[in-house]
Amino acid sequence: MDCGRSVVVYPPAADGGRRVRVGDQFLGIAYGPLDVADFLRRAGVEDADEACARTSGPIEWRGGGPHAWRRPEER
Repeated sequence: MDCGRSVVVYPPAADGGRRVRVGDQFLGIAYGPLDVADFLRRAGVEDADEACARTSGPIEWRGGGPHAWRRPEER
């Protein structure tokens, strides 16, 4: 995957959702890797899918990787 812009998935919120940003654009709240892939496709990354979202190096996963969807104190 090459989106040409920085992709950031922020730490999980209290409800488990994670904010997703591509470049300077906030795309929404993701509740799993499938949501991240959907946001990336909407941002123009045509080849984005769930597997790509889980393993892609260009995605900066803050507060846990693609398997972290609850806050650390709730695990």
